[in-house]
Amino acid sequence: MAFTFQNSLVTFSLKEKNKIKQWLNQIILKQQKKAGEINYVFTSDAELLKYNQNYLNHNTLTDIITFDNSEWPLIAGDIIISIERVKENAQKFGVTFDNELQRVMAHGLLHLLGYKDKAKKDVVEMRKQEALALNLLKKISD
Repeated sequence: MAFTFQNSLVTFSLKEKNKIKQWLNQIILKQQKKAGEINYVFTSDAELLKYNQNYLNHNTLTDIITFDNSEWPLIAGDIIISIERVKENAQKFGVTFDNELQRVMAHGLLHLLGYKDKAKKDVVEMRKQEALALNLLKKISD
């Protein structure tokens, strides 16, 4: 298992990297899968918009894009996160930046694990899985 955390065009430092790696791995293990190479890239709105336009033909801002490179039995991929969007959404939803970042990090990983969020029923399941993931992190913190 290898989780990497990189910055692209933003100044950002992920807190408690070892605890976050342990948490992400536990999310995967709870789904009875194994972690391969999973790369988190923290970037700007402008950079994430370029990914959205170039790879998904979407011309909208988003907080996260997940590129799935999984090859059974390993979960692998690149998870690109806009730090600006996370900050804005944290304010919008009335949560801390760290809480929103953790939710988004889990969200990207859940996509690699096969969860979708386009249909209404899929969104409900995604939110449930995000909540379970955040509760798992609290248990590691205690």
